[in-house]
Amino acid sequence: MASTDDNPRAAKNRVLIAEDDANIVESLSFVLGQEGFVVSAALDGDEVLRRLQRDPPDVMVLDLMLPKRSGFEVLKAVKTDPALRHLPVMVLTAKGQPHDRRLAEEIGVEAFMTKPFSNTDVVEAVRRLSQR
Repeated sequence: MASTDDNPRAAKNRVLIAEDDANIVESLSFVLGQEGFVVSAALDGDEVLRRLQRDPPDVMVLDLMLPKRSGFEVLKAVKTDPALRHLPVMVLTAKGQPHDRRLAEEIGVEAFMTKPFSNTDVVEAVRRLSQR
């Protein structure tokens, strides 16, 4: 029987998209799914944290402007939780101000991308994070 080490697509391929815009969720789910990732989505910050506690993915794509709990709050919770702090997180946001990027990096985000975005750039970033 082959181990996941023998099959690079089998290892670290689950992505959680934390995003409240249904069009972005649909678009990212499609392009990441085409690349072999298993994609799920959470539409608000509270749901994101529940999903992370129950079944953490291998990579998370996180919007900063989420209902109920902001992406910054979610990121802080992830990076201070010993069980989750090693989860690679890519922020994907319309909040592309230098202050937002700096704050996300201080909290511990591994990648930061602004909207509008290139599907190719998102796929490449998620692939890179999934190989960590």
